[in-house]
This record gives sequence, structure tokens and C-alpha cells, in this order.
Amino acid sequence: MSRQTTTTTRRTATALDTGVGPVVAKDDPWVTTGRAARELGLRRTEFDLAVRLGRIRSQPGRVPGERRVARAEIERLRAGPDFPEALRHSVHAVGTAQGADLLGVAKTRFTRLARLGLLVPVAFHLNRYRAVVWLYLADELRLFGDDEKHAALLTGRMPEGLRGLLDSGIDLRPRNWRSRHLGFLLREAEGPWARAGAVASFLDPLHVAQVVRDPYDRSHLNGFRRRPPGGANPDSPGARIAADLMTARDDDETAWLRADLARLVDEARAHRPAPRPSASCRTASGPEPLASRRPVLAPPPARPAASARRDTQAAADRAGRRGLLARWRHRSARAATRPRRRDDPHERP
Repeated sequence: MSRQTTTTTRRTATALDTGVGPVVAKDDPWVTTGRAARELGLRRTEFDLAVRLGRIRSQPGRVPGERRVARAEIERLRAGPDFPEALRHSVHAVGTAQGADLLGVAKTRFTRLARLGLLVPVAFHLNRYRAVVWLYLADELRLFGDDEKHAALLTGRMPEGLRGLLDSGIDLRPRNWRSRHLGFLLREAEGPWARAGAVASFLDPLHVAQVVRDPYDRSHLNGFRRRPPGGANPDSPGARIAADLMTARDDDETAWLRADLARLVDEARAHRPAPRPSASCRTASGPEPLASRRPVLAPPPARPAASARRDTQAAADRAGRRGLLARWRHRSARAATRPRRRDDPHERP
């Protein structure tokens, strides 16, 4: 009975201590991002957005690509005023319909303001029809609506110059999101090569190859390129749409990123050159030694041509005829020397 009670007590303590995640030592000054989100009362999407916006400070984990949060950072946020509502309110993101309600405008006008670059998206996701859904910070939309300089944009007719831009098909939402996401990646990068890789993530591989011509530098740089957010399978249609949104398309944007990449790669080379194979490895990978080459076999003997085969057959026929003639002459000579018999009925008198 006592053993059963002790076992039950241990299991209950473990469940209360960990909740859902694994057991974490109390003296560990770091926690995983998933546990930090639970302790701060945030959904994972809200937590990731708070990290990108700098609301929550994180550090690289023990495993490459992993992030962790200090317990002191969690305590700082928990001690803030009106926790956790204030923290959740600061990362509240809305779509087009909710954003239009916040500004008191129609959804079509809200979309036009976003296409003109006046409203900057903070994130995006794909709906079930694989259509891009842009998200905006609710706090930024309120600040935009409260500014008196923007009153003419929210009511009345759109100015002539802005209407001309809209008629030309301008859409600055992807570019503004790229600029914002690049700032997050640069803040998160650890070291010169990581910063260069963050910039290279927004360029087409052809542009990267034109800027970074050394193959060893380019191979090392590709290890620091960041994938688009979302975590989908790289071969899935959604991942291809996200990769297209993350790649710069405008000429001026591409030129700026190329110049920035060239500068950052030079700084990275000066800090720590890219790894290269040693001289012994290059020698070993050179021409194959003669001893290891496979022997070259002689070609099989050629078959005689048709004319040669005909000549050979004719010679054989002539030789056969000569032999037959010789045997006939020999038999005739023997018959001539043989004495005749008198009683031979076939012999004439």
C-alpha cells in the first residue's frame, strides 16, 4: 500500500511540474521557446511575432537553428504592467477585414492603402486556397488612423498621383514585408557570415553567384541562407509561393541587396575566410594515377570482308577440282597398263 502511494505521488508531482513539456531543472537559466510561450500565456504565432518585433529577447540554442529564452527575460516580462494582456495586445495582428474596421474604411480602400506601401504588413500566411493573407499590427493601424495627416486618405477621393500608381499595378506589400523581415534576420544573426547569409536569402541564386564568384565562399554562404517562414515542405506549392514572396523582384531593391551582400561578404572574409580544401586534398582529387586505371582491352579481330570470303571459297573450289582431276588421271594410267582379258564380253575384237 505504501509503495502504491509513493508511486502515485511521484507521477502527480511530475505532471504538475512539467505540464506538457519535459522536465526542466530549476537551476537552468534557459528555457525552450515552446516553454517560454506557455509561461508567457502566448500562442506560438504570437510568441514568434513578439520575437521578430523585439518584444521578447532570445538567444541561439545549443543546436543550430534552435532558439532559447533566458528565465530572467521571462521574469522581466511577467513583472510588466497589465501582464499578459499588454504583451498579447502589442503583438495582435489583423487581416484586411479587421484592419478596415479599425480604420473605419472599406476593405477595398484598405487594400489600396496597403498596395501603396502606406500600411506595412508584419506577417503573412496562405489560406486553404493558397491565397496570400497579409497581417498587420493592430497598434500600427490605430496610430495611422489617429494621425491627422492621413485623414484625407481615409475619406473622400484618392489623390490623382496615388490613383495613377494604383492603375499601374503597384503593390508594395511584398517588398515592405521583405524589408521588415530582413531587419529581423539581421538582428538575429550571429556573426558576419550569418548577416551576409540573411541578405542572400532575399536574392535569386543567380544574383548571389554574380556577386560572390568564389565557389568556396558561395558554398559557405549558402549554409547561412534562411528559408521563408512557415516551415512547409520546400517542394510544396505553399513553400514555393513563400519563396517567391521572399525573393526581391524590383531592380532597385535587387541592386541595393547586391551591394549590401558584397560589402557583408568582404567583412566576413576579413573576419574568417571560408573553409577550403587543403593542398593534399586537392592533389588527391587530381588526375587518377596510372596504376589505378583500368587496362584498355585490344579490339576484337575484324571479320573478313565479303570479297575476301568469296575469293577464299573460289580457291577452295579450284583446289577441289584439281584434286579430282589428278585422281581421274591416276586411275586412267593404271587402267592403260593393266593387261586385257580375252573373255571380257565388253571388249571388242
